[in-house]
Amino acid sequence: MSAGRWAVGGGAVAVLVATGAYVMWPAADVDTRLWDQVRPVIEARLASDARGSGYGETVPALKARWFCRAEALGLQQHGGDVRADVTTLCVEYGVHDDSLVECSAGQVPQVVRLERDDAAAGGYRVVSREEAPDGAGNARWTRTHFGVVGASLAQDSMSSGALEAEARTHFGLPAGAAVVDC
Repeated sequence: MSAGRWAVGGGAVAVLVATGAYVMWPAADVDTRLWDQVRPVIEARLASDARGSGYGETVPALKARWFCRAEALGLQQHGGDVRADVTTLCVEYGVHDDSLVECSAGQVPQVVRLERDDAAAGGYRVVSREEAPDGAGNARWTRTHFGVVGASLAQDSMSSGALEAEARTHFGLPAGAAVVDC
């Protein structure tokens, strides 16, 4: 994840249909049992891969670390192999005084491939991650990998609320602790 990727964008996803009305498309049907198994594995890998790429980590006093969330756009299983089309949000938080400090963040669509590994936590391990490139190729890559509807859904802004709550708990801050910029 490069520094140029760390900008959260999006907005509500609406698709113009032939009648001229805007319609919200529901998320793809996802096997919730399988998603519950692979999601924590994906999120742990995202946080691990983000280490070393944020500004907060250059300021030791902040004790910064990455918190990541993935939302499924599509999920396919073939035997012990899983392909997860996801949109991901990773935020680097630190702590200063009684405030949560947000240092870096990025929302990126990705294709994550996993395979069954009974020795691994959760029973799966990530074998590859492919993400949309920076710049002009981003929209084309996302459409090619997720289709038109999935590409539209991937542009929705993900809420950082759950990540903020997780970070507050991690740093021992109260639930209402302010979030400030780095």
